[in-house]
Amino acid sequence: MIDLDRQGDVFTMTLNAGENRWNTTFVRAIDEVLSEVEASTGPAALVTTSASEKFFSNGLDLDWVQDPDAHPAAGDRAAFGPEFMGLMSRIMTFPVPTICAVNGHAFGAGFMSALCHDLRFMRADRGFMCANEMQIGLSIPSPELALFKHKLPASVFFETVQLAKRWTGPAAQTAGFVEQVGDVEGLLGMAQARAAQLAPLAANRENYGGQKQRLFGENAAINDVHGAAYMLANSDKYSH
Repeated sequence: MIDLDRQGDVFTMTLNAGENRWNTTFVRAIDEVLSEVEASTGPAALVTTSASEKFFSNGLDLDWVQDPDAHPAAGDRAAFGPEFMGLMSRIMTFPVPTICAVNGHAFGAGFMSALCHDLRFMRADRGFMCANEMQIGLSIPSPELALFKHKLPASVFFETVQLAKRWTGPAAQTAGFVEQVGDVEGLLGMAQARAAQLAPLAANRENYGGQKQRLFGENAAINDVHGAAYMLANSDKYSH
């Protein structure tokens, strides 16, 4: 379901469950792999991609959500919400650099997981990233809206969450939330090369992960009620 490989300082996590739809079993499998990466020491970076060239992740496992008893292998339906959200938080604050190589469609929860990574690479020729909840009659939870607001430029936030815009790789790169685009054959290699460049940042895991917590965690600087000018003028109040 989830494959993990390591070459030098770069771990590659490959989602290998067909359309990679999100259910409790899928969440727990990824969480287990992340624990293996986090148990490493020294420089490291993580690249996430999919074994499918059509789907990076096709979002929530809707068949299971609608009839959990018919899909027991997908896991405990009641546990999914908090465990999925917790996993997204873990990826967002993971103490090594993370790059998502989006080599197929990333819809809903799949798009959300891509945004939780530090950087995104995407296919230039095919595939969309889309928060498609509005299209399928779902409301985006407030924590997910906060994620989108943190990770997307202000000019594209509304189009993404309210109008369910489908972003191609080139359009997402122009919008500023995808760093590089490339052909499907070279995409993973590009992401791995970038990951190798960033891996030394994780030599000090406490520092790398700790600053992510100050960016995105409780009482985060970018959420503070005071403006940046006030914070700069009163920097003694913001020691960490």
